[in-house]
Amino acid sequence: MRANIDGHFLLIGLMAYPIRHSLSPKMQNIIYSKLDVPYVYLAFEVTQEKLPDAIKGLRALGLRGSAVSMPNKQLVCQYLDKLTPAVELIGACNTISNDDGVLTGYNTDGMGYMRSLKEAGVDIIGKKMTLLGGGGAASAIAVQAALDGVKEISIFNQQDECFDKIVEIAKRINDKTNCKATVYDLADKAKLRQEIAESTVLCNATGVGMKPLEGQSLITDPSMLRKDLVVTDCIYSPRKTKLLEIAEAQGCKILNGIGMMLWQGHAQIKIWTGQDAPIDYVKEKMGFND
Repeated sequence: MRANIDGHFLLIGLMAYPIRHSLSPKMQNIIYSKLDVPYVYLAFEVTQEKLPDAIKGLRALGLRGSAVSMPNKQLVCQYLDKLTPAVELIGACNTISNDDGVLTGYNTDGMGYMRSLKEAGVDIIGKKMTLLGGGGAASAIAVQAALDGVKEISIFNQQDECFDKIVEIAKRINDKTNCKATVYDLADKAKLRQEIAESTVLCNATGVGMKPLEGQSLITDPSMLRKDLVVTDCIYSPRKTKLLEIAEAQGCKILNGIGMMLWQGHAQIKIWTGQDAPIDYVKEKMGFND
């Protein structure tokens, strides 16, 4: 607990439901303390019904900003004054900055993923990636990858409530960027094999591999994965999902979701404070170097 909190400190929130399990408050407050900046980060359980009042409260109390998670990422956009190009393409916001009463919506999830690749020495710019999933994480990654200069993205999702949404986002990517995005049915394993074979990176942006689906993988045939393929998973608990175990056994370079989480937080810190978060320090304090 910081001992120097006084009347000059400002609050940054995290609005979601449920949210008490989140690692973000611990991570963010470690960073603010290390940087010695006058911010405190707290989680608030905010349902969709309470979101309009929560945004009014953010304005009225002068919060520096707020992170936003499910189920509010899409709904919150209509209550903000400005949206970044990425948020307009995704249709979802995970970060609000309050600048003298003007609320701007950002999405740092895709930024975190792309930065995690760069920090791991993976060059995906001008190349092709295969993305598993059509929900919030997948949408953010696809859009940011397209904006950053990825040449082609093949997206695989099951025929569920997210399918039409990711098809629409792919259309926006094709209309607004130089990236070619195509959506396929996850059930088409022959097409999945073909697209992975042509890709530099395979990314799992679904919940398959974490509780209650721990020990499961959307890729069950190891022969789909070749040695020079980079396999990434947005999941960070467990540290090594079934997909990453399969990929590692095939000789692939693997990355879990810790880097994405840390670097999306870094992007938020930059937005709110203008400073760079001490990522190596955070890794040490949160036990991510173990």
